[in-house]
Amino acid sequence: MAKVSKTATPKQSNAPVSWLLRTNLVAGFLFLLSFALYLNTLGHDYALDDAIVITDNAFTTQGVRGIPGILTNDTFYGFFQDASKANLVAGGRYRPFSLIWFALEYQLWGANPFWGHLINALLYAFSVWLIYRLLLLLFSRSSDRNYAPFVALAASLLFAVHPLHTEVVANIKGRDEILALLGSVAALYFSFSAYRQKKYSFATALWVGVVFFMALLSKENAITFMAVVPLAFYFFGGADTGKLVRYALPFWGAGVLFVALRSAILGVSLLEVPMEMMNNPFVKVQGDVLVPFTFAEKSATIVYTLGKYLQLLFVPHPLTHDYYPRHIGIMSWGDPLVWISLLAGAAILLFAVWSLRSRAPWGFALWYYLITLSVVSNIVFPIGTNMSERLIYMPSLAWGILMATLIYPIAAKRTIPSLAAIGGVALIFAILTLVRNPAWKDNYALFTTDIRTAPNSAKLRNAVGGEIIAVTQSSELPEVQKNERYREAIGHLQRAIDIYPGFKNAWLLLGNAHSYLKQYDAALGYYDRALRLDAGYRDALNNKGITLINAGRALEAIDFFQQIKQQFPAYPNIDNNIAVAHREAGKYFGEKMGDLSNALYYLKTAYQLLPNDYETLRLLGVAYGIRGDSAEAVNWFTKAYELDPDNAGAIYNLGTAWYNAGETERGQALIDRARALDPSL
Repeated sequence: MAKVSKTATPKQSNAPVSWLLRTNLVAGFLFLLSFALYLNTLGHDYALDDAIVITDNAFTTQGVRGIPGILTNDTFYGFFQDASKANLVAGGRYRPFSLIWFALEYQLWGANPFWGHLINALLYAFSVWLIYRLLLLLFSRSSDRNYAPFVALAASLLFAVHPLHTEVVANIKGRDEILALLGSVAALYFSFSAYRQKKYSFATALWVGVVFFMALLSKENAITFMAVVPLAFYFFGGADTGKLVRYALPFWGAGVLFVALRSAILGVSLLEVPMEMMNNPFVKVQGDVLVPFTFAEKSATIVYTLGKYLQLLFVPHPLTHDYYPRHIGIMSWGDPLVWISLLAGAAILLFAVWSLRSRAPWGFALWYYLITLSVVSNIVFPIGTNMSERLIYMPSLAWGILMATLIYPIAAKRTIPSLAAIGGVALIFAILTLVRNPAWKDNYALFTTDIRTAPNSAKLRNAVGGEIIAVTQSSELPEVQKNERYREAIGHLQRAIDIYPGFKNAWLLLGNAHSYLKQYDAALGYYDRALRLDAGYRDALNNKGITLINAGRALEAIDFFQQIKQQFPAYPNIDNNIAVAHREAGKYFGEKMGDLSNALYYLKTAYQLLPNDYETLRLLGVAYGIRGDSAEAVNWFTKAYELDPDNAGAIYNLGTAWYNAGETERGQALIDRARALDPSL
């Protein structure tokens, strides 16, 4: 076995710190601390992408029965249920393991976010515990008994409390990140432990491969451990090339198997990037069209975001879940921050290369950071966004290791003060984590909190506007206050359009807000803008037709929905929409025009299309009652009553019809019964 360089393992004379050597106690402390940091998320609701993977996912909500669909489709397919939309993000996504967890939870507890948050917190705490154990193992060859316990504790503690991890742990969807790192670390731990104990066997290799394969099935970025593992053996095991290959083989085999499986399920993608700003941040508006960034703009923006990641590792404030255009602007090489980022990145790479000869532990931290960051950097391939805090979760472990190894020369002489300094930083970070967690309570809290940090994000402006509309619509607020909230939403949505005029969902939501304000002409104009961007945009088509009805233009709505049916025969619920339009046309002719003949024509057509619609049946009863045809009035009111026998209004109408038909006793009994249920009648 090759000797490890002297620079790799400090040999300072230092009296052992007794409690630092009680590793089981320290490991338990780290587990409890990590779990306690996220106790204030257990009462949170679902938020952000939880809908995609849990609440609105057709496979997850089937529980165990949905697992075959999870295993055989793109991760997004269960949400969109449209193969053309599954690959909205370049390359697609195949992360079945985390979705299987969600399906099992749904099977056991239904749509109950408490369990999702609890499991996330426990898995995170277990991850920190295992990271501590792995670092003890990796750094254990030093003659200084304090070295491995100090580095393992300091690095694990800084990882545990880092506020950047709130997105991963506080958002249930972040389970994929937790499982990917947990599985990768576990596989390395099992492999290196067997190596140290000289008990490495075929069974060990097989187990390591299986554990790592589970990590890959959780999220694709685990594949970076195919390079991390041989480096770990090189830096900490002193392994020669032959042994590096031997111990890396289970990881490489699992990686190849995963790529083959992924390709079989999703196909081989050439990573064609969509020309759509919300899925490709490297496009810009030029005139009335989107064009790609120039090479200089794209490279400068990528370099800037890499520097932003470094800044957030050291100063994690302010935080936001959204870094979409234009929270990260179009950067240029004339910006000093871009050059600072470039120099910082170049320094990391140069020091990493320099460390290879000495096998200095801090060099492993640098290599680990560069390798795990590579797949989310937008350099290797596009990822659909500029950056995201969840994407730094796996690379952030390097920060803790680097800080711990660099501070140890001081800690070797002054261990307790050094631990106190680390503890001070950890305390600040823990407070920031606890303060950040409430933002993830639900979508409304998250969007309205983060818009203060990312006011130039078109996606977040759109999200805030949409959430305000949804919350307001379902609230019991007075109409005046509701209208104020709708106007607030319009302000956010207009800003989203200013940033990205091609944002069709923002145009749709503008239409919705104006429709709720009863500004129907404006609403129709916004729906038309959305439809210019996407002629088959279902929500815009549906809402335009409904707005025509609400505006008293039911005949136009009938023609509009019939045109949709001709263009899109498979359009969902189109016959229901046509029926409602006929019903409202009948109501218009009856109530506004006094034209019973046309009223009955449209109402009967609505009944043929939608025979179980209570309002249609009621209106038919009213029309025949006004016409003086008591028998027909009784007939239609009876149908309405049978559809909703506990409805006081239905009982009252039927009683009135019987009364007018000459069955006064029968009619009065029903009327009295209805008034007993609802005295206001």
